[in-house]
Amino acid sequence: MQPAPAPRRGTWWRRLTAGTGLLALLATALVGAATAPAAAAPAAWTPKPAPMTTPWTNQVSVDNPLPEYPRPQLTRPDWANLNGIWDFAVTGRDAGQPASFSEQIRVPFVAESSLSGIKRKITQNDKLWYKRTFTVPADWNGRRTVLNFGASDWQSTVWVNGTQVGAHKGGFDSFSYDITPQLNGGTNTVVVSVYDPTQTGGQAVGKQRINDVNPHEGGIFYTGASGIWQTVWLEPVAASHVTRLDMTPNLGNSTLRVKVQAAAGGGRSARVTVSSGGTVVGTATGAPGADISVPVPSPRLWSPDDPFLYDVRAELLDGTTVVDSVGSYAGMRSIGIAKVDNILRPVLNGKFVFQTGTLDQGYWPDGIYTAPTDAALRSDLQAHKDLGFNMVRKHIKVEPQRWFYWADKLGLLVWQDMPAMDTGKTPDSAARTQWEAEYHAVIDQHRSSPSVVMWVNQNEGWGQYDQARIADEVKAYDPSRLVNNMSGVNCCGSVDGGNGDVIDNHIYVGPGNTAPTATRAAVLGEFGGLGYKVPGHEWFPGGGFSYEDQASLSALNNRFVGLIDSIRVGQLPAGLSASVYTEITDVENEANGLLTYDRQVVKVDTARVKAANQALIQASRTPPPPVTLPTGNRSLRVTTPGHTNKYLRHSQELAYTAVVDSGSTALLKNDATWKVVTGLANGNCYSFESRNYPGEYLRHRDFRVRRDANDGSALFKADATWCAVAGQGGVRLSSANLPGSYLRHIDSEVWLATPGGGHAWDNAATFTEDTTWAVDSPWAP
Repeated sequence: MQPAPAPRRGTWWRRLTAGTGLLALLATALVGAATAPAAAAPAAWTPKPAPMTTPWTNQVSVDNPLPEYPRPQLTRPDWANLNGIWDFAVTGRDAGQPASFSEQIRVPFVAESSLSGIKRKITQNDKLWYKRTFTVPADWNGRRTVLNFGASDWQSTVWVNGTQVGAHKGGFDSFSYDITPQLNGGTNTVVVSVYDPTQTGGQAVGKQRINDVNPHEGGIFYTGASGIWQTVWLEPVAASHVTRLDMTPNLGNSTLRVKVQAAAGGGRSARVTVSSGGTVVGTATGAPGADISVPVPSPRLWSPDDPFLYDVRAELLDGTTVVDSVGSYAGMRSIGIAKVDNILRPVLNGKFVFQTGTLDQGYWPDGIYTAPTDAALRSDLQAHKDLGFNMVRKHIKVEPQRWFYWADKLGLLVWQDMPAMDTGKTPDSAARTQWEAEYHAVIDQHRSSPSVVMWVNQNEGWGQYDQARIADEVKAYDPSRLVNNMSGVNCCGSVDGGNGDVIDNHIYVGPGNTAPTATRAAVLGEFGGLGYKVPGHEWFPGGGFSYEDQASLSALNNRFVGLIDSIRVGQLPAGLSASVYTEITDVENEANGLLTYDRQVVKVDTARVKAANQALIQASRTPPPPVTLPTGNRSLRVTTPGHTNKYLRHSQELAYTAVVDSGSTALLKNDATWKVVTGLANGNCYSFESRNYPGEYLRHRDFRVRRDANDGSALFKADATWCAVAGQGGVRLSSANLPGSYLRHIDSEVWLATPGGGHAWDNAATFTEDTTWAVDSPWAP
């Protein structure tokens, strides 16, 4: 996402150079299995007032928040949730453990959030300290005890009963420690320190910035999120136990390829069983860490239309004795790129389906990085489904594993960004090593989710380096998914590595004309940004911004649906295969969400938006061919009934329509003749050169269409490029740099007009007819 736009050329100008079994258990969230072994929170603790309250703000338990089982693709029946009230202190960054913890914090909400009960700014000069006690249930005796952290941002050190058990760097990947040697058989104490320099360090930071925690003026970066922000829990395991399942469907031979990663797995074997509705469909045995191919005959394929999930059980065996058993799930699907009608497209299960989604930042006004409840976490994904989207781009943040479970369960294709390092900086070697290590960990932890179809390495050049190398390495590390080397290769000084599976442009407002290449499918990684501020639902009233403000909810609906429709009739036939709208919700000062930041108001007409998305997806199943124009000298004739004897001509440098016939003057015939050439700014589109003024082209400027000399600038070339869209009885010509706006005649004048726009030349009467032109033989050869 680009910085907030400066007004230019009118209010909207923006330019850019179910299965059953385990699944049923997970769906009910395993709440009953995980009561924390801790006393109720002291009455003194209270949350701080949230700047905005979501429907779930007041549903968060004080001493048992987020009680759901946190790791749905590797489940065990015994576990203990350590979320709740911990003792808390803040010291200087270089200080040791404080003698006293004078505050209390609700884990796993970050210190900057209201739900944590702290709600204050954390800087690069601070270190956070957490402490609580726990007891290990008696029936865990004889097993190892593992302490798990879903995520903690950024540098975390853990002590149990005074002994350091480990240290971890990374804000988006999980980590665990076997703490059995440190346990004392009674009441145990865990202490955690966290140092988070946010953007002042060199680590992956996403959109976090050190800001005031109270609403304030701001742009596209948001409040920081420091400390523990995902569930902390205990689990008992055998000495030999499963640590991860890497599952890759293979539709070519109807198998699920599984690697059972294990601790102390030497001399053990691994057995994997796939079932559906309690009925086993396949089983296979192999060595831990090796590929095990489990047959899944006649697989039911996972897709957004049918997100079917198989139950998976993995067991470690010592001979015939089961020493560890874990539950999981998997979806059978493939993702790749292939030629479809000679255009390179992403294909799901061997078929092209247009991927229409939104940019999802994953921020909350009450919990910042952490959704207040599991129902809240699910709700944003459900909103996508309700609105007819089939994809979501998780933007430079990595969510808890339960978010991926809901994406898998609901059926949404996920583009997962690796969180970016800070903008405008060249990362040093230590930062690069850390970023790549964390990226590998993120891939490992989510590589088995069928919803994840693409890894997005870098965004708009933020912290960019080694684009091509990283794309190749990610593809080699996970060849089962698409790789995007840079989202927004046309933006903000970003450098395109030239490789990966897609070429990705950002075009605001768009939707734009990204062109596929011989090796990469074309996607629109960001577009839109239509804004409407809902009174009473603004994070900082009066401070919100968007890429194109809308005067009313009606205008927002018309404009948004117009963008989706323009992709269907224009960009899809021209080769575009996916689009990401900015964005699903408002975020802090960004007012361009389809929902408000507090999730209290859906701004758009759900049924209407769903219908537009469904029409786009349906059109992609049998994509129409691109519209092509004959090159050379041609004349453009009006198709509006009653005016079909009029043609597009220039006069005194402005464009008009006029009646032209065999008796017209030679000058008029020359003025009404245009040389159709390849688009100056886009080879998939066209430009119209004046026949009698060579080097001068039809272009728009301040909405008026005119004939101007090519000055060689990128701006001129974009203004003078028109993309052909199919029309009834002719062709429609959409602006290359303001897609969805069309060449239109009205009262004999020619304008750049926008459906639902607020200008006189946007008048809805005969809009389609007035923007449709017949390409005829030239009046002047």
